Amino acid sequence: MKSTLNDALPDEGAIRKLWLGETDAYRDHLLRLDPESRHRRFSGAVADEVVIRHAATATGVGVVVHGFFVGGHLRGAAELRPTSSLLKREAEVAFSIEKPWQSHGVGSELLRRTLLTARNRGITALHMNCLADNRRMQQLARKFDADLSFDFGSVVGEVDAPRSTPLSLMREAMADAYGVGQAMLDAQSRMLRAA
Repeated sequence: MKSTLNDALPDEGAIRKLWLGETDAYRDHLLRLDPESRHRRFSGAVADEVVIRHAATATGVGVVVHGFFVGGHLRGAAELRPTSSLLKREAEVAFSIEKPWQSHGVGSELLRRTLLTARNRGITALHMNCLADNRRMQQLARKFDADLSFDFGSVVGEVDAPRSTPLSLMREAMADAYGVGQAMLDAQSRMLRAA
């Protein structure tokens, strides 16, 4: 039976935060992206070494990565990263979804969770940068009422996050509790398959 937290996702898929020690899964996911998806994620061609260095920063101060997992494997991610200091209350979000799971609502659910997290951390402006030809990202930004502006061949979407409430804090805590349980089940599954 599917959880209501993940009802809008493809079967067997779940979204949860990445925890300490899962940067390897994030790195592997980013390295698996097809050339077009990697180009869109990083706004240009990047070498494997750049991807590896970037993934290693996913546990930095203020960085939160939500992952879309299928069968214990990370297949999509939304990275929330402060743009400068945490006091400025601005952050950037970037998405990466492996080709077979694109156009299945994964990006919408990742953004929904990321907006909740941004809201609960007092982030007042969330920036989504994408290339001018990235129609999927632009549609996603419009779906969540982002103001789009064109800037040197790219599109910048800004979403104002509302203030946190006791209900929004509780929703994130419930999603995190579900995520911990899901992570434990995934780890147990991997150990059983290896045995």
